[in-house]
Amino acid sequence: MIDRDHDLSLRHQADILQISRSSLYYVPVEISAADLELMRKIDLLHTDYPFMGARMLRDRLKALGYSVGRRHVARLMRRMGIEALYRKKRTTKRNPEHPVFPYLLRGLTIDRPNQVWAADISYIPMRRGFLYLFAVLDWATRRVLAWRLSNTLTTDFCIETVQDAIAEHGRPEVFNTDQGSQFTDADFVELIRKKHGIALSMDGKGCWRDNVFMSASGARSNTRKSICMRTRALRKRAQQSASTSRSTTARDRTRRLTGVRRTRHTSLHRPSNWRLNLRRFHLRTSYPQLEKPGPPLSLQL
Repeated sequence: MIDRDHDLSLRHQADILQISRSSLYYVPVEISAADLELMRKIDLLHTDYPFMGARMLRDRLKALGYSVGRRHVARLMRRMGIEALYRKKRTTKRNPEHPVFPYLLRGLTIDRPNQVWAADISYIPMRRGFLYLFAVLDWATRRVLAWRLSNTLTTDFCIETVQDAIAEHGRPEVFNTDQGSQFTDADFVELIRKKHGIALSMDGKGCWRDNVFMSASGARSNTRKSICMRTRALRKRAQQSASTSRSTTARDRTRRLTGVRRTRHTSLHRPSNWRLNLRRFHLRTSYPQLEKPGPPLSLQL
């Protein structure tokens, strides 16, 4: 594209092509031998452990004797075009082979329970990873009718949740969802339309207004609260069982009743320790005979 022997200057050629003139003088730097060796090691580790990211690869390389940082490993991974394989949050994925049903809530006044139900899939962050949450919500009362957690995006746990909601609260007139593959699946459509005779409504592509109640407020916060309450109850029960299994000495019983622990002062934190050390130093320098074994001496300080 750039002809350095042309009568037109390089500046004008860069202006015509709309490129930066500094790029004409850039000389690419060759990859060093150390980086080539690191890239070969990263390639081997990624083949054996494809779930490892930049941090885990850095720790693995350090264990093998390579001094390298996380950002350097990440830069080499980008240059090689590799990334860690892991489960990602993608709750709405449409199947092009499944049919899509029209949106039935446009201009509809929703003012009574069991008129319109909504359902959506969200996720609950956990200590390690996350879980998928499927919940059924009554549009008029904003009440969560049924919910269920799963670690996979399959249709079976959605069908079971809808069956629980219908068995406990009856059936609605309209059931509104998005265009996810779980809701356009043949088994789910058959459950809603043929088995229970419910009108199935689906949001348009990129429409977020109808599912904002599901993703942001009711189902997700209530489910997270219930999970946290269960986790705290189990943790408290485990702590109580562990405390009762310990050997109960008199000091332990006193500490449990009073709630006061005995504080041990180290030599650094004892307030008057420096005075004691200073007095001992003066004794040793003024009376060296104290260092020799013999009868005790009575000294008046």
